Amino acid sequence: MAAWDFDDTLATTKSNVIFNKGGETKVVSAEDFASQGADLIAEGWVPDFSEFNKVTGGKPGPMFDNAMKRAKKYGTEDTFILTARSPDSAVAIKEFLDALGLNIPIENITGLANSTGEAKAMWLLDKHAQGYNDIAFADDALQNVDAVRKVFDEFDIKGKVEQAKAKFSQDVEATFVEQMLVEGQ
Repeated sequence: MAAWDFDDTLATTKSNVIFNKGGETKVVSAEDFASQGADLIAEGWVPDFSEFNKVTGGKPGPMFDNAMKRAKKYGTEDTFILTARSPDSAVAIKEFLDALGLNIPIENITGLANSTGEAKAMWLLDKHAQGYNDIAFADDALQNVDAVRKVFDEFDIKGKVEQAKAKFSQDVEATFVEQMLVEGQ
């Protein structure tokens, strides 16, 4: 099976999580939610996922092409989206991926409403207990990659764990070209 994170792995979006605490509000991006969400909740901040349940300004992420290649080779019956977003986001994620040609069954899109690596590791451990014995996992958040790798090692689960990263050279080149256009060169 393959399990892909959504934000900053299969897609980049402008969706945010709104946190509230004692009359204060914090707006946290998808990228920052992956690294800060659990800490904010532990500090008493209450998440509002209403905006995060939509795919706002979505574009293919750094692992999207890999997911498409895998889908063409193996199909999508054993392909899963495992996201820190809430379960209510599944419909929007499905619609976004379908529009790009990646048709993953809606029942294979899991919103944990939990940004910890441990939550993703336990979900994957459960899939292993259901009979999946070769699991590929990709996520942009290093703490999630590390937590899953630790569980795979501890339980001798065969598979591949990979961190999704934007291609630095493409980002630098795009920024350089944009700057040159702004400067009129």
